[in-house]
Amino acid sequence: MNIYSFLKALGIADPSGSGWLAVVFTFLLAWVVTWRLIPAVRKFALRVGWADQPNARRLNREPLPNAGGLAIYAGVIAALVLASLLRPIELQNVLAQVLTILLGGSILVLVGFIDDQFGLPATVRLLVQTLTALLLVANGISIQVTFGTPIDSILSILLTVLWVVGITNAINLMDGMDGLAGGVSFITAMSLLAVSAQYPNWAAATLVLAALGGAALGFLRHNFHPSRIIMGDAGAYFFGYVLAATTIIGNLQVTTVFSLVPPVLFLLLPVLDTTQVFVRRLLAGKNPMSTPGKDHLHHRLLAWGLSQRHAALTLWSITLVCNWLAMRIRGMSLPVMLATTVSIIILLGFTVWQKVRATENDTRTK
Repeated sequence: MNIYSFLKALGIADPSGSGWLAVVFTFLLAWVVTWRLIPAVRKFALRVGWADQPNARRLNREPLPNAGGLAIYAGVIAALVLASLLRPIELQNVLAQVLTILLGGSILVLVGFIDDQFGLPATVRLLVQTLTALLLVANGISIQVTFGTPIDSILSILLTVLWVVGITNAINLMDGMDGLAGGVSFITAMSLLAVSAQYPNWAAATLVLAALGGAALGFLRHNFHPSRIIMGDAGAYFFGYVLAATTIIGNLQVTTVFSLVPPVLFLLLPVLDTTQVFVRRLLAGKNPMSTPGKDHLHHRLLAWGLSQRHAALTLWSITLVCNWLAMRIRGMSLPVMLATTVSIIILLGFTVWQKVRATENDTRTK
């Protein structure tokens, strides 16, 4: 008897073939593995010196472990291995897409980790990001431009590379305040999960997003202010790359400019934040890629007097509204949208409550 048969006999595997129990278990495993693994990763990171020093970009006032991305990655991989054991038949048709996304994400985790600890030139990071985007194109995950012109194929490649590289860096640039990048990634992953579940050709995206959402939530338990660990470039690149890939995994057809509205809306906040930073820095004669600064949206909210917690909650709310609009444009029914939104709010609320309670307990014991 294989694992699937055993679980089915116990009533754990989904006999109807809908796969929802596999998705739920994938989410839960990624959540638990990441949540439980981070304390060990944090302890080891402090011992070997894997930490971000206070600088112009980050708000921490003391060295902060930056290896959270490794725990996030481990949680996602563990969850997807479970999914392959639970649903072996369904995964056969989408395994190539899952492996492609994980291969590109793995490469970026490695490059991000090296950059976190030793520093890499911006050109090297950009080159690797471009190659991982082309990896998606080579395996059939791309934005399909169908304007009816001879250069449609070239435009498809360029648009896909621009999208993947842009979102990868946008999530990374937002990772400057406790809980922000992780919360935005969680909300987006859960919204995309609700959408992908409606389409059979998005089966790979459904599994990957379930794992990504669970890992993001497990990470937030330790990253909401006051943070005990950050994801670093390794985690931010992984989140950005996977989210960018899953928005186009169904071979998004671009016949007009308006075809790009739904995927952009899902990730509108990081897109707007990165765009305004790039424009401001270029106008000021600065290098937008390598010059850190406190010119992001969250810095503006802090300058207006909001605390880190309130700033994170404000930007989470904006992200949720944008994702609501994106789901609506994708034609999702109101009950599904409400269920998705309520689930996101409850899970985030529970995680924040846990973190706040733990912080208060730590303060009382000191």
